[in-house]
Amino acid sequence: MTPSDVLLVETVNGVRTLTLNRPDRLNAANDELLYALTDALKAADADAAVRVVVITGAGRGFCAGQDLGGVSGRDMSFTEHLNATYNPLIRTMRGLGKPVITAVNGVAAGAGASLALAGDLRLWAQGARLIEVFSNIALVPDSGSTWFLPRLVGYSRAFELMALADTVSATEALRLGLCEQVYPDETFLADVQAYAERLAARPANALKLTKRALNAAMTSSLDAALDTEAELQQLAGDHWEHAEGVTAFKEKRAPDFRRDG
Repeated sequence: MTPSDVLLVETVNGVRTLTLNRPDRLNAANDELLYALTDALKAADADAAVRVVVITGAGRGFCAGQDLGGVSGRDMSFTEHLNATYNPLIRTMRGLGKPVITAVNGVAAGAGASLALAGDLRLWAQGARLIEVFSNIALVPDSGSTWFLPRLVGYSRAFELMALADTVSATEALRLGLCEQVYPDETFLADVQAYAERLAARPANALKLTKRALNAAMTSSLDAALDTEAELQQLAGDHWEHAEGVTAFKEKRAPDFRRDG
């Protein structure tokens, strides 16, 4: 799937897991990792056998942010670097026609926090933590953090987390709405896989359209959202999944949304 050993790729029961694989650096991101992850997401989107994508990290960390050793001394501006690496990655995640779960197994700091926040669903291990660390080195949060975080926790709380660079524990993250589930460290990967397989059994086309509607609604008026819903509802209603759901309801059985349409 990818020629790079900085990203591990595995598919089980329709769930493709992409594991950031620089554990000695707490999966701090370099260009190779960022490009490999973006390419792997695009490949997953194009693969009909993949119904859900999970992004997680090897070892103790999810992603410790940018590997500063990989950018120091380079003749490239901050803007050029973001536009070449992180921004295409985040746009790919949000535009993917399949649910993306960020499975935060350890520290998510800086751009790693942005990556964690960009998932459609965020599952955390009990020992995970998030730090908007940018202000510690007098930088501005990037890679989508200024868009995602205030929408999850509100402007003032987002500003506080960014200004003070406070560490958010898994318990606090669940309370704030930064994650949907928190699982024990010991069973985390198995719990994430079980959750992802539940999602993989849901109607893939309907979830793709739901994601499209939600993305549009985040920056639209009510009138525009209503119009988008009406348009996408027609696409959903014309799909075989809808007929299967209605038939299963009438027959009082569980729908089979994984069959060949």
